Amino acid sequence: MTDALAYYSAKLQLETDPSDVYAAQKAGERVVLIDVRGDEAWAQGRIAGAIHMPYREIATRAPAELDPAVPVVVYCWSPGCNAGAKGALEFARLGWPAKEMIGGYEYWVREGQPTENDEGPLPRVFDPQVMVVRR
Repeated sequence: MTDALAYYSAKLQLETDPSDVYAAQKAGERVVLIDVRGDEAWAQGRIAGAIHMPYREIATRAPAELDPAVPVVVYCWSPGCNAGAKGALEFARLGWPAKEMIGGYEYWVREGQPTENDEGPLPRVFDPQVMVVRR
């Protein structure tokens, strides 16, 4: 029982999910979303209000561009992508609080949360395979 308590407590300190991030945004909580994907992925679509900072650039860019007192949430494409973990690791090396958003951009989109590209907002799609869709 103690092992499970320690494991899940530690896990929730380091991970979050799209629903919780969106709820935090709506509640006005201070959090910076960092998209650690490459340029083409960013151009295709991203979470509204996110900052594009590929994980390889975090060590040099974050200290100059971000407030270390504001919690950071990093994301990549999907559960099949480990760039989010690499980004969170880079923030940890800097000594900053960071969480990885499990599910990544894929689940953010599937849950119908706001996304955008260079032209503006993208259509919201609600996937009944990952959430309850009320009609």
